[in-house]
Amino acid sequence: MKILHTADWHLGKIVNSVHMTEEQDYILEKLLDIIEQEQPDVLIIAGDIYDRAIPPRDAVELLNKVLTTIITTYNIPILAIAGNHDSPDRLEFGNQLFRAQNLFIETKITADLKPIIIHDDNGPVYFHLIPYTEPAEVREYFADDKINSHHSAMEAMINHIKNNHDMSERHILIGHAFLAGGMESESEERLSMIGGSPYIDAALFHDFTYVAMGHLHQPQRVTSDTIRYSGSLLKYSFSESNHRKSVTMVDLDENKQVELEYFPLIPRYDMRIVEGYFDELIEHPLKNHEDFLHIQLLDEGKIIDPMNKLRKIYPNILRLERITKRSDHQLLDLKKVREENEKSHTELFTSFYKEIRGEEMDDKRISRINQVISKIAEDERGK
Repeated sequence: MKILHTADWHLGKIVNSVHMTEEQDYILEKLLDIIEQEQPDVLIIAGDIYDRAIPPRDAVELLNKVLTTIITTYNIPILAIAGNHDSPDRLEFGNQLFRAQNLFIETKITADLKPIIIHDDNGPVYFHLIPYTEPAEVREYFADDKINSHHSAMEAMINHIKNNHDMSERHILIGHAFLAGGMESESEERLSMIGGSPYIDAALFHDFTYVAMGHLHQPQRVTSDTIRYSGSLLKYSFSESNHRKSVTMVDLDENKQVELEYFPLIPRYDMRIVEGYFDELIEHPLKNHEDFLHIQLLDEGKIIDPMNKLRKIYPNILRLERITKRSDHQLLDLKKVREENEKSHTELFTSFYKEIRGEEMDDKRISRINQVISKIAEDERGK
């Protein structure tokens, strides 16, 4: 069985005020070319189909066009899950009707975690669709008060799968989560850390034949070649400028052996960080001058209206920056900013409370704050 693993389409994405729909349309045409050429038996979309809970109309139309083409022209089953950017309620609309057309979209933990079973010449392959879920939702589903982190939530779901299936068969897990050891980038929305770490230990997945993950945008393995992020279809921030985007073809045989092949996705316009002096950039234009650029100017003197002058040559500049030598004080400030960005919502609030009240927040208030943050997260995803 040939399984094409994709994730993190983020349809409707806006990068530095630029709508990426045309670029997404272009790269999805490249994906259709790969499908036509390779004829996979199954297509996986491992979450973050849209970039936000209420996607713009052109993003919905683009998804409709692509999924319709795959289903009607190539007759390939599609297995998709909701990611942390998606609205489960909106994606759930029509999903029972779509199943008749081999379009399976799982948005919530329901139906007793029953897998989608697809047969090849060697028998059944069990696909377990695990959408992004807050720990509180899993805790309620299993009625287990010990579930208070993403790891314990995933552990409960995997234990349920193991207890109800023969794991000597071929089992594929499709998930959307942050596995410990994975490399992140700035364009990924930080997962909630209510009750603990957002990370999940990849050791939980070792009994599965292949684990198709979404959330991290860089294509990568985590502890094993068969536990893998396919990465996003496009670069969605300059922190991804060195990524090589691709989709993963998983060739699964009757003995649970997996062969992987990576198909590169070459965008119409790349996303690059460029350093240089203003005059050189004007007098000696860069190749591929229509790429999305973050230009870092090395000049120390005053430059009059550099953005408009550069845009005459480089129309897709998204960011312009002057590079200066940083003092020890500036470097210390940057370190503090990074430390703040690493804090959870609860840690930020307790820090704010201490600064205002001059005392530490007690456990009772912390517990209440955790409940409020959890409720807000659930309400936000339900829009």
